[in-house]
Amino acid sequence: MPLLEARQLTMRFGGLTAVKQVNFAIEQGTISSLIGPNGAGKTTFFNMLTGIYVPTSGRLMLEGREITGVTPDRFTSLGIARTFQNIRLFSNMSVLENVLVGRHSRLKTGLIGTLLRPPAVYREERQAEQKALSLLNFVGLGASKAQEWAKNLSYGDQRRLEIARALACEPKLLLLDEPTAGMNPNETAELTRFIHRIRDELQLTILLIEHDMKVVMGISDRVSVMEYGSKIAEGTPAEVRANPRVIEAYLGKEDAEELVHGGSEAVARNAGIMAGTEALPLQDSDYA
Repeated sequence: MPLLEARQLTMRFGGLTAVKQVNFAIEQGTISSLIGPNGAGKTTFFNMLTGIYVPTSGRLMLEGREITGVTPDRFTSLGIARTFQNIRLFSNMSVLENVLVGRHSRLKTGLIGTLLRPPAVYREERQAEQKALSLLNFVGLGASKAQEWAKNLSYGDQRRLEIARALACEPKLLLLDEPTAGMNPNETAELTRFIHRIRDELQLTILLIEHDMKVVMGISDRVSVMEYGSKIAEGTPAEVRANPRVIEAYLGKEDAEELVHGGSEAVARNAGIMAGTEALPLQDSDYA
Protein backbone atom coordinates (compact mmCIF):
# COMPACT_ATOMS: atom_id res chain seq x y z
CA MET A 1 0.00 0.00 0.00
CA PRO A 2 1.43 3.43 -0.94
CA LEU A 3 2.02 5.89 1.87
CA LEU A 4 0.34 8.64 -0.15
CA GLU A 5 -1.81 8.20 -3.23
CA ALA A 6 -3.55 10.72 -5.48
CA ARG A 7 -6.37 9.41 -7.66
CA GLN A 8 -7.49 11.48 -10.65
CA LEU A 9 -6.59 14.68 -8.78
CA THR A 10 -7.83 17.81 -10.59
CA MET A 11 -7.63 21.50 -9.73
CA ARG A 12 -9.47 24.23 -11.63
CA PHE A 13 -9.35 27.98 -11.13
CA GLY A 14 -12.41 29.24 -12.95
CA GLY A 15 -11.93 28.18 -16.55
CA LEU A 16 -8.26 27.26 -16.07
CA THR A 17 -7.38 23.65 -15.34
CA ALA A 18 -4.06 23.80 -13.50
CA VAL A 19 -3.88 20.07 -12.68
CA LYS A 20 -5.77 17.50 -14.72
CA GLN A 21 -6.64 14.00 -13.49
CA VAL A 22 -3.23 13.16 -12.06
CA ASN A 23 -2.64 9.71 -10.58
CA PHE A 24 0.35 9.56 -8.27
CA ALA A 25 1.67 7.31 -5.52
CA ILE A 26 4.69 7.42 -3.25
CA GLU A 27 5.93 4.35 -1.44
CA GLN A 28 7.08 4.45 2.16
CA GLY A 29 10.80 5.02 2.70
CA THR A 30 11.51 6.36 -0.78
CA ILE A 31 12.74 9.69 -2.12
CA SER A 32 10.60 10.81 -5.05
CA SER A 33 10.90 13.90 -7.22
CA LEU A 34 8.30 15.85 -9.15
CA ILE A 35 9.73 17.73 -12.12
CA GLY A 36 8.54 19.61 -15.19
CA PRO A 37 8.98 22.91 -17.00
CA ASN A 38 7.84 26.07 -15.24
CA GLY A 39 4.07 26.34 -15.52
CA ALA A 40 3.54 22.58 -15.39
CA GLY A 41 1.35 22.76 -12.28
CA LYS A 42 3.82 21.22 -9.82
CA THR A 43 3.29 23.75 -7.02
CA THR A 44 -0.49 23.56 -7.41
CA PHE A 45 -0.24 19.77 -7.10
CA PHE A 46 2.00 20.15 -4.03
CA ASN A 47 -0.54 22.51 -2.48
CA MET A 48 -3.28 19.90 -2.90
CA LEU A 49 -1.09 17.27 -1.24
CA THR A 50 -0.76 19.49 1.85
CA GLY A 51 -4.33 20.79 2.13
CA ILE A 52 -3.65 24.35 1.03
CA TYR A 53 -5.88 23.75 -1.99
CA VAL A 54 -8.94 21.49 -1.94
CA PRO A 55 -9.05 19.51 -5.20
CA THR A 56 -11.88 20.28 -7.58
CA SER A 57 -12.23 16.54 -8.09
CA GLY A 58 -10.34 13.36 -7.33
CA ARG A 59 -9.29 11.65 -4.11
CA LEU A 60 -6.25 11.82 -1.85
CA MET A 61 -5.36 8.81 0.29
CA LEU A 62 -2.88 8.51 3.18
CA GLU A 63 -2.10 4.92 4.19
CA GLY A 64 -5.38 3.84 2.61
CA ARG A 65 -7.44 6.47 4.43
CA GLU A 66 -9.12 9.23 2.44
CA ILE A 67 -7.98 12.72 3.46
CA THR A 68 -9.42 14.75 0.58
CA GLY A 69 -10.61 18.16 1.79
CA VAL A 70 -9.21 18.04 5.33
CA THR A 71 -7.69 21.28 6.63
CA PRO A 72 -3.92 21.96 6.52
CA ASP A 73 -3.58 21.57 10.30
CA ARG A 74 -5.14 18.11 10.03
CA PHE A 75 -2.64 17.22 7.30
CA THR A 76 0.10 18.12 9.77
CA SER A 77 -1.40 16.07 12.58
CA LEU A 78 -1.79 13.11 10.19
CA GLY A 79 1.93 13.23 9.42
CA ILE A 80 2.49 15.44 6.36
CA ALA A 81 4.86 18.41 6.65
CA ARG A 82 6.36 20.69 4.02
CA THR A 83 8.74 23.51 3.22
CA PHE A 84 8.10 26.25 0.68
CA GLN A 85 9.73 27.43 -2.53
CA ASN A 86 9.99 30.93 -1.05
CA ILE A 87 11.26 30.58 2.52
CA ARG A 88 8.48 31.27 5.01
CA LEU A 89 10.02 31.72 8.43
CA PHE A 90 8.94 33.99 11.25
CA SER A 91 11.68 36.54 10.64
CA ASN A 92 11.41 38.40 13.94
CA MET A 93 11.31 35.26 16.07
CA SER A 94 14.36 33.37 17.21
CA VAL A 95 15.67 30.27 15.51
CA LEU A 96 14.52 28.16 18.48
CA GLU A 97 11.04 29.73 18.49
CA ASN A 98 10.61 28.93 14.80
CA VAL A 99 11.25 25.24 15.49
CA LEU A 100 8.93 25.33 18.50
CA VAL A 101 6.13 26.56 16.23
CA GLY A 102 6.42 23.29 14.35
CA ARG A 103 6.59 21.35 17.59
CA HIS A 104 3.30 22.90 18.76
CA SER A 105 1.32 20.45 16.62
CA ARG A 106 2.49 17.61 18.89
CA LEU A 107 1.81 19.26 22.24
CA LYS A 108 -1.12 18.03 24.30
CA THR A 109 -1.72 21.01 26.59
CA GLY A 110 -5.18 22.51 26.11
CA LEU A 111 -6.80 25.78 27.21
CA ILE A 112 -7.19 24.78 30.86
CA GLY A 113 -3.57 23.67 31.14
CA THR A 114 -2.40 26.90 29.51
CA LEU A 115 -4.32 28.96 32.06
CA LEU A 116 -3.53 26.92 35.20
CA ARG A 117 0.06 25.97 34.28
CA PRO A 118 0.35 22.68 36.24
CA PRO A 119 3.74 20.92 36.46
CA ALA A 120 2.86 18.71 33.47
CA VAL A 121 2.71 21.80 31.23
CA TYR A 122 6.18 22.95 32.28
CA ARG A 123 7.49 19.43 31.73
CA GLU A 124 5.98 19.26 28.25
CA GLU A 125 7.44 22.66 27.36
CA ARG A 126 10.91 21.59 28.51
CA GLN A 127 10.65 18.42 26.44
CA ALA A 128 9.58 20.46 23.41
CA GLU A 129 12.55 22.79 23.83
CA GLN A 130 14.95 19.85 24.16
CA LYS A 131 13.50 18.30 21.00
CA ALA A 132 13.85 21.62 19.14
CA LEU A 133 17.49 21.97 20.20
CA SER A 134 18.14 18.39 19.12
CA LEU A 135 16.70 19.15 15.68
CA LEU A 136 18.84 22.29 15.37
CA ASN A 137 21.88 20.11 15.97
CA PHE A 138 20.61 17.55 13.47
CA VAL A 139 20.20 20.09 10.65
CA GLY A 140 23.61 21.59 11.36
CA LEU A 141 22.62 24.88 12.98
CA GLY A 142 23.52 23.94 16.55
CA ALA A 143 22.38 25.36 19.86
CA SER A 144 24.73 28.33 19.44
CA LYS A 145 22.32 29.87 16.91
CA ALA A 146 19.15 29.08 18.85
CA GLN A 147 18.62 32.64 20.10
CA GLU A 148 19.50 34.43 16.86
CA TRP A 149 16.70 36.03 14.90
CA ALA A 150 15.74 33.91 11.91
CA LYS A 151 16.18 36.86 9.54
CA ASN A 152 19.85 37.13 10.47
CA LEU A 153 20.71 33.64 9.23
CA SER A 154 22.37 33.06 5.88
CA TYR A 155 20.14 31.85 3.03
CA GLY A 156 21.38 28.27 3.32
CA ASP A 157 20.85 28.25 7.09
CA GLN A 158 17.32 29.59 6.64
CA ARG A 159 16.61 26.63 4.37
CA ARG A 160 17.89 24.27 7.06
CA LEU A 161 15.81 26.03 9.71
CA GLU A 162 12.68 25.59 7.61
CA ILE A 163 13.45 21.88 7.33
CA ALA A 164 14.00 21.70 11.12
CA ARG A 165 10.60 23.31 11.70
CA ALA A 166 8.96 20.75 9.40
CA LEU A 167 10.76 17.88 11.15
CA ALA A 168 9.50 19.18 14.51
CA CYS A 169 6.02 18.14 13.39
CA GLU A 170 7.20 14.49 13.40
CA PRO A 171 6.01 13.78 9.85
CA LYS A 172 5.76 10.48 8.06
CA LEU A 173 6.02 12.31 4.73
CA LEU A 174 8.21 15.37 4.17
CA LEU A 175 7.54 17.54 1.12
CA LEU A 176 10.32 19.86 0.00
CA ASP A 177 9.51 22.58 -2.54
CA GLU A 178 12.70 23.45 -4.47
CA PRO A 179 14.99 22.98 -1.44
CA THR A 180 18.18 23.89 -3.34
CA ALA A 181 16.81 27.00 -5.07
CA GLY A 182 19.25 29.90 -4.81
CA MET A 183 22.09 27.77 -3.46
CA ASN A 184 25.62 27.59 -4.83
CA PRO A 185 27.03 24.20 -5.95
CA ASN A 186 28.66 23.47 -2.58
CA GLU A 187 25.49 24.28 -0.62
CA THR A 188 23.46 22.18 -3.07
CA ALA A 189 25.76 19.17 -2.65
CA GLU A 190 25.62 19.48 1.15
CA LEU A 191 21.83 19.72 1.19
CA THR A 192 21.52 16.75 -1.16
CA ARG A 193 23.57 14.62 1.23
CA PHE A 194 21.49 15.94 4.11
CA ILE A 195 18.21 14.91 2.43
CA HIS A 196 19.59 11.37 2.12
CA ARG A 197 20.49 11.52 5.80
CA ILE A 198 16.95 12.59 6.74
CA ARG A 199 15.51 9.57 4.92
CA ASP A 200 18.06 7.10 6.26
CA GLU A 201 18.35 8.24 9.89
CA LEU A 202 14.78 9.41 10.54
CA GLN A 203 13.22 6.79 8.25
CA LEU A 204 11.05 9.36 6.50
CA THR A 205 9.47 9.35 3.06
CA ILE A 206 10.42 12.41 1.01
CA LEU A 207 8.85 14.08 -2.01
CA LEU A 208 10.51 17.08 -3.60
CA ILE A 209 9.95 19.54 -6.42
CA GLU A 210 13.32 20.41 -7.88
CA HIS A 211 14.62 22.12 -11.01
CA ASP A 212 18.23 21.05 -10.54
CA MET A 213 18.41 17.90 -12.65
CA LYS A 214 21.72 16.87 -11.12
CA VAL A 215 20.02 16.77 -7.72
CA VAL A 216 16.93 14.98 -9.07
CA MET A 217 18.86 12.30 -10.94
CA GLY A 218 21.27 11.75 -8.09
CA ILE A 219 18.86 11.57 -5.17
CA SER A 220 15.59 10.08 -6.43
CA ASP A 221 14.27 6.54 -6.33
CA ARG A 222 11.36 7.59 -8.57
CA VAL A 223 10.74 10.64 -10.74
CA SER A 224 7.37 11.92 -11.98
CA VAL A 225 7.13 14.50 -14.75
CA MET A 226 4.34 17.03 -15.29
CA GLU A 227 3.58 19.25 -18.27
CA TYR A 228 0.61 21.61 -18.66
CA GLY A 229 -1.09 20.14 -15.60
CA SER A 230 -0.84 16.47 -16.63
CA LYS A 231 1.58 13.74 -15.64
CA ILE A 232 3.43 12.70 -18.79
CA ALA A 233 6.01 10.25 -17.43
CA GLU A 234 7.08 8.34 -14.34
CA GLY A 235 9.86 5.92 -13.53
CA THR A 236 13.41 5.59 -12.35
CA PRO A 237 15.80 8.47 -13.11
CA ALA A 238 17.31 6.47 -15.99
CA GLU A 239 13.88 5.74 -17.49
CA VAL A 240 12.76 9.36 -17.23
CA ARG A 241 16.04 10.66 -18.68
CA ALA A 242 15.47 8.58 -21.82
CA ASN A 243 11.72 9.20 -22.16
CA PRO A 244 10.90 10.94 -25.50
CA ARG A 245 8.00 12.93 -24.02
CA VAL A 246 10.21 14.28 -21.25
CA ILE A 247 12.87 15.25 -23.77
CA GLU A 248 10.24 17.05 -25.86
CA ALA A 249 8.87 18.87 -22.78
CA TYR A 250 12.31 20.30 -22.01
CA LEU A 251 13.83 20.72 -25.47
CA GLY A 252 10.80 21.39 -27.67
CA LYS A 253 9.51 19.25 -30.51
CA GLU A 254 12.12 20.21 -33.12
CA ASP A 255 15.09 19.53 -30.84
CA ALA A 256 13.45 16.33 -29.60
CA GLU A 257 13.12 15.08 -33.17
CA GLU A 258 16.73 16.06 -33.81
CA LEU A 259 17.73 14.12 -30.69
CA VAL A 260 15.88 11.03 -31.96
CA HIS A 261 17.79 11.30 -35.23
CA GLY A 262 21.11 11.80 -33.47
CA GLY A 263 21.53 15.58 -33.89
CA SER A 264 24.67 16.49 -31.99
CA GLU A 265 23.44 19.85 -30.65
CA ALA A 266 20.18 18.44 -29.31
CA VAL A 267 22.00 15.43 -27.84
CA ALA A 268 24.40 17.75 -26.04
CA ARG A 269 21.59 19.96 -24.79
CA ASN A 270 19.56 17.06 -23.44
CA ALA A 271 22.63 15.61 -21.74
CA GLY A 272 23.38 19.01 -20.19
CA ILE A 273 19.84 19.53 -18.88
CA MET A 274 19.51 16.04 -17.45
CA ALA A 275 22.95 16.27 -15.85
CA GLY A 276 22.15 19.67 -14.37
CA THR A 277 24.90 21.52 -16.26
CA GLU A 278 22.53 23.48 -18.51
CA ALA A 279 19.65 25.65 -17.37
CA LEU A 280 16.09 24.53 -18.00
CA PRO A 281 14.09 26.52 -20.54
CA LEU A 282 11.91 29.06 -18.77
CA GLN A 283 8.18 29.35 -19.36
CA ASP A 284 5.39 30.97 -17.39
CA SER A 285 5.47 30.54 -13.61
CA ASP A 286 3.64 27.67 -11.96
CA TYR A 287 -0.05 28.34 -11.47
CA ALA A 288 -0.61 29.96 -8.08
